[in-house]
Amino acid sequence: MRRALRLLPLPLSIAVCLPAMADDKPLNWGLCPATEVIPAFTDAPTPVPVPGQDKAAASAEREQQPTDIEGDQLLGTTTVPQYQGNVALRRGDQFVGTDKLSFDTESGNYIADGNVRYQDASIRMVAKRAEGNQESDTHKITDIQYQLVSRRGNGDAESVDLQGAVGQMHRSTYTTCDPSQPVWKLSAPEIEVDNDEGFGTARNAVLRIGKVPVLWAPYFKFPIDDRRKTGLLFPQLGMSGRNGFDYAQPIYLNLAPNYDDTLTPRYMSRRGLMLDNEFRYLYNGGRGELLTAYMPNDELRDRDRGRVMFNGYHNVDSHWQARANLAWVSDERYIEDFANRLVGVTASNLQSTIGLYGTGQDWTAGIMADRWQLTDYTLNESALAYNRQPRLYFNWDKSLLPWLETGVYSEVVRFTHDDINFKYDASAGEDLQYTRNGLTQRVYGGSRLDIKPYVSFPISGAAWYVTPTLAYRYTAYQLDRGLADSIRSNVLASQNVDTSTLSADQLRGNTSPTRALPIASLDAGLFFDRDTRIGGKSFLQTLEPRLFYLRTPYRNQDDLPIFDTRDFTFSWGQLFRDSRYTGADRQNDANQLTMAVSTRFIDQTTGKERFSASIGQIQYFDESRVSVTPGGAPVEKGKSAWIADSNYMINDRWTLGATYQWDPKYKREDLASVRARYLMSNDGVVNLSYRYRINSGAAANATKEERTLLEQADLSFLYPLNERWSLVGRYYYSIQD
Repeated sequence: MRRALRLLPLPLSIAVCLPAMADDKPLNWGLCPATEVIPAFTDAPTPVPVPGQDKAAASAEREQQPTDIEGDQLLGTTTVPQYQGNVALRRGDQFVGTDKLSFDTESGNYIADGNVRYQDASIRMVAKRAEGNQESDTHKITDIQYQLVSRRGNGDAESVDLQGAVGQMHRSTYTTCDPSQPVWKLSAPEIEVDNDEGFGTARNAVLRIGKVPVLWAPYFKFPIDDRRKTGLLFPQLGMSGRNGFDYAQPIYLNLAPNYDDTLTPRYMSRRGLMLDNEFRYLYNGGRGELLTAYMPNDELRDRDRGRVMFNGYHNVDSHWQARANLAWVSDERYIEDFANRLVGVTASNLQSTIGLYGTGQDWTAGIMADRWQLTDYTLNESALAYNRQPRLYFNWDKSLLPWLETGVYSEVVRFTHDDINFKYDASAGEDLQYTRNGLTQRVYGGSRLDIKPYVSFPISGAAWYVTPTLAYRYTAYQLDRGLADSIRSNVLASQNVDTSTLSADQLRGNTSPTRALPIASLDAGLFFDRDTRIGGKSFLQTLEPRLFYLRTPYRNQDDLPIFDTRDFTFSWGQLFRDSRYTGADRQNDANQLTMAVSTRFIDQTTGKERFSASIGQIQYFDESRVSVTPGGAPVEKGKSAWIADSNYMINDRWTLGATYQWDPKYKREDLASVRARYLMSNDGVVNLSYRYRINSGAAANATKEERTLLEQADLSFLYPLNERWSLVGRYYYSIQD
């Protein structure tokens, strides 16, 4: 009777027909457990998938296992036995159940009739009837409903016809939703599957969102297993006013087990022909990807266009890794013309980085270089950041004793910058008329050494901590003469000095400025907690007051350049930093105390933080005079704006948050932000936010419109159709503009 059990693996064809276009991924249904469309069969063996084992290996292993058959009654003859009542066939993790099973041992014909059930580690299925012939390897299964077990998905089919490795599905569907609420569903009247070739072919497939059809494909071919094969991939079709009719046909080349190539000819009726290429490689020590594109002549721009992008890494040993992320485009409008801007605003620049990076138990280090390229034709090179060519850094941090921690942050950088190429602008007047011939301005650079050793004394108990820290920061420069003279000129201008009365030596800037100063801070906090009940639920409520004192003496830094340093946006994190600047070119003076308090409500049953709220403010005991520009406005003595932040997890799907800043001195709100997030049952997400921020540099008597720096609303969403396809959208609106 074991010959009859070749029927067992056949329903797997159902599992791979429609969902096979998706890659497997780890299940994560913590927020929404998968709906049991077909509950597990109580009389079936527990499926135990083998990690890393493919379908072919699993099928071959089952062929070697014995089969057990049982039923309430055994009728018929020796030649044609018939099992009736609770018929069960088991082999390994496979199970077939039916009300009645008959098998002709001479002809090979079999019939499973009534309540046909199948289960293994990847699928559960119920059908009305299954019949066929084992000798000719032909089978027909009717009225099928299935549920995938190893990944999300379910559906049905009117019938399945199989002959050897080739099969046809008729009127089949697939979705990851509950059948009672199909947010989306893919259906096809006919699908052919060839298990030997590893491909399926669907005809007249329709994708529906709700009940609305949104996509129709008269014919497409797709893989049904993990084998990679040379051939055509799905084409890309589009129509736009900029490109006209847009058709791209990817051609996949399976060159070797560890590298492949995808060549994509692309035709745009208004531009011409472009050739894209993607080469990928993988080996034990790393991986990489090279993207190239070339258009011999763009008819709209009347020039050759192209790009080169590379991303990869190589593991040198357990501590060091070489990484490269390189990008180049032929012109400043390439990204605007050819990039997909659905996910955000087109970038105005490209950064290329290459380096060697190391990490250990107590240290990180690296040597790297980067370069910026302008990709916005409305700007010139002055909008680009400085290139770091090269940058070396070493950071070390170690706890010598339970109450003693010491470390050092160090960096050496050479900053360079592309010259500024001014563009011809007739509206600018006669001064720029001659720039049609190419006017450039050299941008000078320099080198910077920044070292910051520190020692910290963390002392803590069960409900408190005190952490005094003492650091010393030394920064030294070696500047190009042109940059030093420019800085000197800006300092004199800020002081309203009549430069006509100064000698040449007095006008020359310092090419080797330095800065050295100590930084002292004291961070202390308390933790209180109590058990409380809200709405019948048990919570652990915490109350966490915190003080942060910072003392840094004033050093005049007007003769230092600005390479990579900007003001931090004032936020909650800024309350506890020892500098209000992002880089090493400025270190603010400070005599200030931050006072803050936070509270959290933690669900005692799940351990999840359901609600949190924080509020804090800085008290400036002295005026802080250091600024990015010479003669810039100081931070006045007194109190900063209040910063409040809260988050509320309504349930496992909904989260609300808000941030608010109120300046008591000017009696105004500096920032207001409200945000909401909804997590869907299938890893989808919807984000909605509103933010308003004032221009802190506006005059005191400015109107509301003049004080407003930005007022924006932002809606974004991601909805996975399956593991490979997702529907993504974003709507970004400036209320101010």
